[in-house]
Amino acid sequence: MISNRLKSLISNSTTIRAMFEEGKRLSKIHGEENVFDFSIGNPNVEPPENIKEVIIDILNEESPNFVHGYMHNSGYEDVRDTISTFLNKKYDLSLTGKNLVMTCGAAGGLNIIFESILNPGDEIITFSPYFGEYKNYVETFHGILTTVPTNTENFEPDLEALANAITSKTKAILINTPNNPTGAIYSKEVLRGLTHVLNVKEKELNTSIYLISDEPYREIVYDDVEVPCILKYYNNSFIAYSYSKSLSLPGERIGYVVTNSLMNDFDEMMAALNISNRVLGFVNAPSLFQRVIAKTIGSEVDVNIYKKNRDLLYNHLVSLGFTCFKPQGAFYLFPKSPIEDDKKFCEDAKQFNLLLVPGSTFGCPGHVRLAYCTSYEKIEKSLQAFDKLAALYNLK
Repeated sequence: MISNRLKSLISNSTTIRAMFEEGKRLSKIHGEENVFDFSIGNPNVEPPENIKEVIIDILNEESPNFVHGYMHNSGYEDVRDTISTFLNKKYDLSLTGKNLVMTCGAAGGLNIIFESILNPGDEIITFSPYFGEYKNYVETFHGILTTVPTNTENFEPDLEALANAITSKTKAILINTPNNPTGAIYSKEVLRGLTHVLNVKEKELNTSIYLISDEPYREIVYDDVEVPCILKYYNNSFIAYSYSKSLSLPGERIGYVVTNSLMNDFDEMMAALNISNRVLGFVNAPSLFQRVIAKTIGSEVDVNIYKKNRDLLYNHLVSLGFTCFKPQGAFYLFPKSPIEDDKKFCEDAKQFNLLLVPGSTFGCPGHVRLAYCTSYEKIEKSLQAFDKLAALYNLK
């Protein structure tokens, strides 16, 4: 018999994946070209051309043992040195390779952080809406995920509510910027306010409170908006990063955790992250793609493709009467549902072969998420379906 916890996870299988499967079912009936699946954030933009060239070069030029062999649980030293040098130049930091652990994407990074800091009953606080897997990650290590609301006009965190939510059991605050599902980015002013609350609470409770920033969308930003680096604002801080979006490599599971050098008990924390990487079964991040990252550092996908998609879909939805925050980053729209029951609204959208994800999946009922990381042509073709959906609710 499987564990009770896994029984629960199976019965509450992720809505996003369920919608993805529904898209495949509808495609068999109506044809793929007539189904408009905005449910899953699977990048459609091609990886930079040099990625393919570098993979071939590495396989042709390096010995198999070197490319595919074991290394330190933190990852190759030269790879970590290369990334730290890049981050230092980009954000005016003073990191070394010793600040980094190469991981199986940002998800792997978050899991080794939680393994390293959580005791049973400890709390992680995050802001709603939030990526639904956070709850599963935290509960895997017998922690509790607590949520604090954001202002649904701009999705900035309610710092007063945060201060009231922090207790002696609070181990960390988890932020996601640029955010999935809203596309919001936390400005310098927001981070200063957030870290002020944490500094006050650390002194008040005589404890260490960590700040974890989940940043797989850090390079997917628009309109010259800046994504500030939290390492410059708070000592007890981590960044969990993934190349899944910046290089369109979600299936390769390559990323890293970077830890602030000024963190309390820095050496002990880095040792814990290394052991966590091993005992959770990751052992180390994928060896080939560590080498690929080092040789393509600074490469990015063409973000203008996503921006063009955003502008087309956002402008059309607003013209139809939908209320929607204009995303600053990532590749999601998070409009308000015209009815309170966001799940019913998503069911109604299926009438027109539109697959949307209820905001309640992200802890924010009354909204829906649309992933616009699809082709411009598919979005163009979907506009008439959105017209019909808006007409169903007599918008405008």
